[in-house]
Amino acid sequence: MEQDDFLARKEQILNRNSAKNFKEFNIENELKKLPAKPGVYLMHDASDEIIYVGKAIKLCNRVRQYFQRSKKPSAKIEQMVSHVSYFEYIVTDSEMEALILECNLIKKHRPRYNTMLMDDKAYPYIRITVDEDFPRVMLAHKQVRDKSRYFGPYPSGLAVKDTLELVHKLFGIRTCNRVLPRDQGKERPCLNYHIGQCMGPCQGYVTKEEYGKQIDRVISLLNGNYVQLRKELEEKMKAAAAELEFETAAKYRDLAESITKIAQQQKITDSSSLNDRDVIASAIEGADAVVQVFFVREGKLIGRDHYHVSVAGGDTEADVLSSFVKQYYAGTPFLPGEIYIPCELEDMEVIGSWLTKKRGKKVEILVPKRGRKEKMLELAAQNAKIVLRQDKDRIKREEERTTGALKEIEGWLNLTHIDRIEAYDISNTSGMESVGSMVVFEGGKPKRNDYRKFRIKSVQGPNDYASMYEVLTRRFERAKTGSESTSDSFLRLPDVIMMDGGRGQVNMALEVLGKLEMSIPVCGMVKDDHHHTRGLYYNNVELPIDTHSEGFHLITRVQDEAHRFAIEYHKSLRGKKEIHSILDDIPGIGPKRRLALMRQFGDINEIRVATVAQLADVEGMNERAAESVYEFFHSVVYKTDTN
Repeated sequence: MEQDDFLARKEQILNRNSAKNFKEFNIENELKKLPAKPGVYLMHDASDEIIYVGKAIKLCNRVRQYFQRSKKPSAKIEQMVSHVSYFEYIVTDSEMEALILECNLIKKHRPRYNTMLMDDKAYPYIRITVDEDFPRVMLAHKQVRDKSRYFGPYPSGLAVKDTLELVHKLFGIRTCNRVLPRDQGKERPCLNYHIGQCMGPCQGYVTKEEYGKQIDRVISLLNGNYVQLRKELEEKMKAAAAELEFETAAKYRDLAESITKIAQQQKITDSSSLNDRDVIASAIEGADAVVQVFFVREGKLIGRDHYHVSVAGGDTEADVLSSFVKQYYAGTPFLPGEIYIPCELEDMEVIGSWLTKKRGKKVEILVPKRGRKEKMLELAAQNAKIVLRQDKDRIKREEERTTGALKEIEGWLNLTHIDRIEAYDISNTSGMESVGSMVVFEGGKPKRNDYRKFRIKSVQGPNDYASMYEVLTRRFERAKTGSESTSDSFLRLPDVIMMDGGRGQVNMALEVLGKLEMSIPVCGMVKDDHHHTRGLYYNNVELPIDTHSEGFHLITRVQDEAHRFAIEYHKSLRGKKEIHSILDDIPGIGPKRRLALMRQFGDINEIRVATVAQLADVEGMNERAAESVYEFFHSVVYKTDTN
């Protein structure tokens, strides 16, 4: 397809904004127009959502396969095709370009019928700024193209922290951001110098050459050369102990143990090869899958990690691993020389070529059949199965706490569907600063973005019934009017309202709903003499509940959260009132001017006797603000209040 035709076609597709335009797309006719060129195709449903992205060596052959009635498709393909309203395609010059474009489009649109990598992790590196005269050793969250030297990626931020701490203790590498030698001597040495964890290059206490030798030792350590350094520390420990310098000996002992701890992370080594490699295996069960990756650097296993993958129906292990490899390596800056996988991939050759081009060096994708390499794959697969089993157990427990608990509550209340629960509470101190809280649980979990706070406006004194009446009226009137300023959390109504109390609170809530002609189930969380929930009041009956059930635990969490949220808001308002300054009552004086006045004069009495000119000289003040302050302190009202 010519470039002009392609751009015109793309514009036509993007401008399909009505159902009528969708109907104009005739799939049979469009299939005939597909070119015999490599490219990427995008399947859309009737709502214009991209539901699948794929690549092809020949677009005409690949896309037609989805709509051929002679071939029996998999359940996944059959379901996907049933939702296709139209498709579009982008022609590329090669299969590799199509692969890269496919990765980018999948990452951007996350189509529901593609096998998706659910984790989006960024692994830390150790960065050495070797381009500086006095290099620093620090944590980096990604590898960029600069003159620094990077080590990693490390599978754990804790591993990086431990290593950096050891490096600074052993070698005295600076941690400051000063530009050296330009800033030498401009400031005092930091605490690290005084505790012996910095050589003091900021003061010129060490030459560039001496400091550079320590950096070389750091690089050697990060390259895995632990033995010699540990031996040196042990010798120093013994020498210090022989001189009865036990504190010094203990310091060397601790450093040697830290070296041993880091070295023990390299539990698996392969002396036959010092290549960097990733070992990838998977475990699949239904729509869930876990991919385990072992990171082997210079023949040493430095760590491992797992990734959750959502599997489309009918996908094989090869499909899952192909999608994973493309999505994972499209988003990571580090590429090993070798990648081990347990089975052949359909597009393995083109993926290898793409990764080689991305890395700038040869990248081989291998399927080991025997020996130590196959054992590594088996170990990765075993770990993937363990993680998948553990996660399924965790998910099952979580479902029991949430959706399972909701099912129990539905049974108690004889309701068919409960997803959104709203609960309310009132908090005040002797009727002062009364506030209300609204908390929301959806699917058995708190939905904190929908929480709302209310300052009671129409009620004076400690009247919780009247305060709650105001809160509920304001909340559901907003839902009923539905103005443009009304947030989505107010527009969506709950499936059930839970009141903190029994008959009185429930009847009051029903009165508000009746006045607004709204029908929402309301139940009360009834407490016993020890202030513990004992049952639910619903339809004029107190329902006993099993206090050991997940439903009971969910109700308790809802009740406690409403109470906590109300008290937290009340405390914040009370705290603001306690730190109120008389300067806040002066027109034109805000927090910044108040602070500036207090810094200049020290206390209120000095401000009270200051002249307009003196007040105007304060930073941030002008003549108008100064006159406002002067008039306030010399007014009849202020003098009366202070007498």
